[in-house]
Amino acid sequence: MELDKDRCIKMNDGNKIPALGFGTYSPDALWSTFHRPELVRSCLEQSLKKLKFDYLDLFIIHNPMSLKPGTDTLPKDENGKFIFDVVDLRQTWEAMEACKDAGLVKSIGVSNFNIRQLEMILNKPGLKYKPVLNQVECHPYLNQGKLLAFCKSKDILLEAYCVLGSQRDKMWIDQSTPVLLEDPVLGAVAKKYNRSPALVALRYQLQRGIVVLFKSYTRKRIEENFQVFDFQLSEEDMKTIDGMNKNRSYVRLEQFLGHPQLYTDE
Repeated sequence: MELDKDRCIKMNDGNKIPALGFGTYSPDALWSTFHRPELVRSCLEQSLKKLKFDYLDLFIIHNPMSLKPGTDTLPKDENGKFIFDVVDLRQTWEAMEACKDAGLVKSIGVSNFNIRQLEMILNKPGLKYKPVLNQVECHPYLNQGKLLAFCKSKDILLEAYCVLGSQRDKMWIDQSTPVLLEDPVLGAVAKKYNRSPALVALRYQLQRGIVVLFKSYTRKRIEENFQVFDFQLSEEDMKTIDGMNKNRSYVRLEQFLGHPQLYTDE
C-alpha cells in the first residue's frame, strides 16, 4: 500500500481514500432495508438531504443480508426475529452504478461481504464498476488473511472496523469475547515500542495494506491514535501479531443465520 503526502490511498477507480478514518457508526442509520434496486437512489438522496451534500465520496452496501423495506430499519416479527427480504444484490449493485453515473457518488463499495459474495458482483454480466473496497470486521483476533489476499488480487481495498475490538454494544457485540487491548501478546509488543496496545493494533493493519477505521469518545485517545504514522513494526512483530488470530468475531451474526444470502467462506 502506497500512501501519498496526504496519507491517502488510490482506489481502483482512481479516487483516493484516507488510510486512517474516524468511525461514526450510528445504530439507527439507514441501511439494509433499501436493497431493492428501485429504493437505492431514494435511500441515497435521503442521506444527501440529511447531510446537506450534493454527493458522497463513498457509498456502500452495508450488509449482504437484506431486510424488509419500510420505515423500521430493524424490522422484527412477534418473536423478535429479523424479517428478511430476498434481493438479488447484483441488481442492487447496478442501481449503485447508476448513482455513480448520475454524479451522486464518486465511489461505490460493499461491506461484510465474503469471497463468494464478492465474486458474485465481480462475475456479474455487464459489470461497469467493481467495488473499490470491502469494509469488514478485522483485528488481531480476526485478521481476515484469506479475504485480504483475495481482495488484493482483485485490486479491492479491505477497510477494517472493530480494529480495537473494544466497542461493546450489547445488541451486536458478543460480551463473552476477551478484551483485545488487554491481550498480553499485544501488550508485550506495545511495550517494546513504548506505544499503547491500541496504536500497535492500528499500525498492524496499516502495514498489511488495510484502510483503518477507529472509534473513540475521548479526545486524548483520538489524538493519540493519529500518531500511528510515527513508527513502524518489524516483520518479526507483524508475524507475532499474526499469531494472535483466533478467527474470533466480536460482532454477533447469529441473528442473521436464517437469511438465505448468508454463508461463510470456511
